[in-house]
Amino acid sequence: MLIFKIMKMKNYKIKIAVICLTMFSLMSCIDDLDTSPKYENSLENILQNDPNAVEGLVAKMYASLSMSSAKGPGESDVSGPDKGETVFLRGIINLQDFTADGMKNRWGDNGLDQLTTTSSWTSDNKFFRYLYDRVYYTVPQANNLISALNNINHPQKEQYIDELRFLRALSYYYMIDCFGKGVIVTEKDAGVVTPKPQSSRIDMFNFVESELKAIEETIQQTTPYGHANKAAVRMLLAKLYLNAQVYTGTQRYNDAATYVNKVITEGGYSIDNNFVRMFSFDNYASPEIIFPLIADPVGTESYGNSTYIINGSTGGTPLTLKASDYGVTGDGWGGHRATKAWYGLFGNNLTDFNYGNQNDLTTSTDVRSKLFWQTGHHYEMTDYKNWVDGYPSIKYRNLNTSGATVIKDFSGADFPLFRLSDAYLMYAECALRGASTANNSQALTYINEVRTKRGAIAINNTQLTLDFILAERARELNLEGQRRTDLIRFGKFTGGSYVWPWKGGVASGKAIPDYYNLFPIPSTALQSNPNLKQNPGY
Repeated sequence: MLIFKIMKMKNYKIKIAVICLTMFSLMSCIDDLDTSPKYENSLENILQNDPNAVEGLVAKMYASLSMSSAKGPGESDVSGPDKGETVFLRGIINLQDFTADGMKNRWGDNGLDQLTTTSSWTSDNKFFRYLYDRVYYTVPQANNLISALNNINHPQKEQYIDELRFLRALSYYYMIDCFGKGVIVTEKDAGVVTPKPQSSRIDMFNFVESELKAIEETIQQTTPYGHANKAAVRMLLAKLYLNAQVYTGTQRYNDAATYVNKVITEGGYSIDNNFVRMFSFDNYASPEIIFPLIADPVGTESYGNSTYIINGSTGGTPLTLKASDYGVTGDGWGGHRATKAWYGLFGNNLTDFNYGNQNDLTTSTDVRSKLFWQTGHHYEMTDYKNWVDGYPSIKYRNLNTSGATVIKDFSGADFPLFRLSDAYLMYAECALRGASTANNSQALTYINEVRTKRGAIAINNTQLTLDFILAERARELNLEGQRRTDLIRFGKFTGGSYVWPWKGGVASGKAIPDYYNLFPIPSTALQSNPNLKQNPGY
């Protein structure tokens, strides 16, 4: 039996469901992109005869976001020479954080340099392909299960279908954000063998919006920990609307504020008094996390979840900090470091990292400023290939909040994909962008609740600007897979109005072309579907 971590908490929330060995016999049914009736009927019979199989297969869908394969870290559901590189969550960190201002990686790794320097992007880069392939691995699996569940009797089938539709919508959301186009495939396409036509960004936006609105009222308010609930659906809708100007050319800030306000007022979550807890082994106890991607050092071993972040941010030559100090065996991989575009924002200037300095991190009362390792490292990233240039982030750790733990080969710190402080910051941004469904007074209250809980000084109304929001999102949310999207929404990712260390492959940063606001469609995808067209510029 493949055991997923189960934690007894208040209300006995389940960390994640148990997947039995019988699930392995079903993998061919849902891994195969050929959704012929033969497979569907076989899957339907199994689900009808064994109700527990439903829970296991849905759990496998959730696990596919943070594992390379349910068979273990040495296997992968998508092709790649390094199985750990193919994980969905690892792809989000690589494409959303390393391409942006706050984090850089030194390895190179046949395409990673392209990301960390935002330069020379090509459709043959394996890291673009990994995320693209992950989406089109998850979607057909969800389709198969939805189709099978529609044809059986099961007391919880409507809830499971809603969760599967959420996971499918989440996958398509990243297609919209990262690639701007794709192919929409649903359970209605079972048995279709001819390549489907390309769907535009607006087509995909409309599909995801319709899916999320369809399940918003029916999905449960409260679900086991690690499962999508009503707040998760509303949070994803709010993110879709917040970026609608980028995705469709039409702003939807009123809608974004409406849905994020529902998350805040109806979700039952609260800002965590302990920031460190949300990135620790026991973060399942945080009252702030809305939707996590599960990690477990025993049952869901993965080189692509928080294990990747912790190992990548420790080690190095010379060895400056050990992974074992943060709960993971070994010295670490010595790859990831923050830049001053992140830690420079903890100085006296709340919007410009250029005014920050090393001493600011020592004198700041903001607990977020303490989550950088300085010993043996340089404040300036003169050479992103040099391990000691830049400060490693120690935001994530496989330790309990108290510090006690048993060191494991893999991390058990869950990844908080959605959390309440993000909702507060989104509300404030909507208010500043003129949403009639939000107001500046409430926005200031939310911002100062976040800041004071982090030990930072409260701001006044004149300081509450869009530039402040972008900087505060960096202080609060960097290394959580959001920064590239934020910079694009604020018009700061491409061009030269905002540069950061190693933007465009230059130490001081330089302008990059606007077509970099989208990644290239992988060459393998273009070859497999002639209806797909490459994004302009590539």
